Amino acid sequence: MATYDLEEQEQLDEIKTWWKQHGNTVVGVVLAASLAVAGWQGWNWYQRNQSAQASAILSVLQRAVEAGDTQRVKAAAGELAEKFSSTPAAGLGALIAAKAAVDTGDLKTAHAQLAWVATNGHDEVRELARLRLATLLIDEKAFDEALRTLDGPVLEGFATRFAEVRGDVLMAQGKKAEAATAWRSALTSLDATDSGAKGRSTLQEQEANAPYRELLRLKLESTGEAVPAPVAAAPAKEAAR
Repeated sequence: MATYDLEEQEQLDEIKTWWKQHGNTVVGVVLAASLAVAGWQGWNWYQRNQSAQASAILSVLQRAVEAGDTQRVKAAAGELAEKFSSTPAAGLGALIAAKAAVDTGDLKTAHAQLAWVATNGHDEVRELARLRLATLLIDEKAFDEALRTLDGPVLEGFATRFAEVRGDVLMAQGKKAEAATAWRSALTSLDATDSGAKGRSTLQEQEANAPYRELLRLKLESTGEAVPAPVAAAPAKEAAR
């Protein structure tokens, strides 16, 4: 027993010595890990809280649009941009407010809302804002600014529309050849969309895009350029596969 007690005491002494050397480090690591977990949980809570508040204000904005309350629309959109700019609701709210402003003839406000989303929005909402802003700038004859709005990387799925609107700007400037190039690019992009990521063309996609393809063909024809033949529809059996 005495031998066992002596061995136990030696182990305890080793543990005490080790703790004196490394104890502060262990406590620091545990504390840092605890703070990291608490911080992550706190950030997630903050994000959820921000999203919930932003969604509530977005609902207020939508009801104000339905009621035709332009001042309330502006106030709600302004609050979203000022306090909740990092949330998806802020960009969506600005898009809704811009449309409402256009409907009431307040193009200055629409311009400001769309410009904010084009700079601060994310993903699809940002791309939609760029397209709508460029279209608005065409009406204002601010062609160079419209082209700058369309410059830069474009999110996948928006290439066709960006090429089309670029053609609209160029045509409005009287640059028929450049407009034709842009619209031809739009048609090529649309055909690639119909073909699908793996090259399998579907009848449903072609039928859905047929009116838009015809519009692009008419625009291209207006420049006097040769118009590409329509993409042949896939046989029903292939489309069903």
